[in-house]
Amino acid sequence: MISHIRGKLVEKYTTHVVVECNGLGYHLPISLQTFTSIGEEENVKLFTYLNIREDAHILYGFATKIEREIFKLLISVSGVGPSTAITMLSSMNTDEIQQAIGSEDVAKIKSVKGIGEKTAQRVIVDLKDKILKTYEISQEIPLSNNTIKNEALTALEVLGFARKRVDKIIQVIIQESPNINLEDLIKKALKNL
Repeated sequence: MISHIRGKLVEKYTTHVVVECNGLGYHLPISLQTFTSIGEEENVKLFTYLNIREDAHILYGFATKIEREIFKLLISVSGVGPSTAITMLSSMNTDEIQQAIGSEDVAKIKSVKGIGEKTAQRVIVDLKDKILKTYEISQEIPLSNNTIKNEALTALEVLGFARKRVDKIIQVIIQESPNINLEDLIKKALKNL
């Protein structure tokens, strides 16, 4: 595998760069994250991932190792190809992706163009444990939110409200107020029902 490339930045676009190294110009697709972090330096170093397909060998470029590792994790999920992974890295930064996976935020992952409900769920199922172990994400906030969410859902279901409707309302409230306690969550949900 080609680990990185260091050379002269010849062309820079939002979707790719061309880096000249020892007389060869390498075309590297990049994310918006990498695009913004490159700046206007003449010499650059990008971490790379070589994707080998039947019809092409494509060298992807990344500003940081963590971005490359997240990319590799994403493409390991069935249904997520390199272009979808690059789109995801362009839509969210690496911290946001890790947090979305760690907190099982299907809506956030699904908001990325090209990712549907099933693929978003598959990303979470396949990567949650790896993300939590490898990147040591604080699981406290997402776990407490999930616990509070489940308790609120149960309480409102017991009161006779439909789970689907309640779930949507609670999700919106938690996104607006991530540190909300159970009592306030139930009160706000009841106002919206």
